[in-house]
Amino acid sequence: MKLVFLGPPGAGKGTIAQQAKEIYHIPHISTGDLFRAAINNETALGKKVKAILASGDLVPDEVTIEMVKERLAEADATNGFILDGFPRTIPQAEALAKIIELDNVINFTISQEQVIRRLSGRRIAKQSGKVYHLVWNPPKVEGICDESGEPLIQRDDDKEGAILNRLEVYEAQTAPLIDYYDKLGKLKNIDASKSVSDVLAETKKVLG
Repeated sequence: MKLVFLGPPGAGKGTIAQQAKEIYHIPHISTGDLFRAAINNETALGKKVKAILASGDLVPDEVTIEMVKERLAEADATNGFILDGFPRTIPQAEALAKIIELDNVINFTISQEQVIRRLSGRRIAKQSGKVYHLVWNPPKVEGICDESGEPLIQRDDDKEGAILNRLEVYEAQTAPLIDYYDKLGKLKNIDASKSVSDVLAETKKVLG
């Protein structure tokens, strides 16, 4: 089962991918994780990525594509995979098509208002790493981590202005990608505004 998961920040695609990988026994491959692993393992590509990021530049398509290609060649991806965060652009999608044929592209849809509500309500305890939500998972004492007793913080990229910017970037990059996969008959839309269990159930129904 060779899958790509699309969806804006806050759609919950990473959460669904983590559960789906256990159900279907396939790896969840995130480009962010690939970059971090390559840098930590000091591979040839990792050193290249580290130098690019250190200079403040974006990682070019050819480097990202090569990294994904290497990962898909590993043994655990033989029976399938879930790609998350790749492809982001039409050239990346066309390059991926030359490497492997996808079975489905799942597009998790959610309104801008719901994304802002989800992400702006997140609070994080730096020391313990525990994540809370003001509405769905509040701490016992407001503003304080249950485990470590430290003050909770809101990350800069969870503030409304930053969220709107991330959504604009996502829409600009991904709208053409959604159209691309829809024309190929690969795209399946799933309403991501529901509960995690409902979204997972719908994903399983679509994948069969």
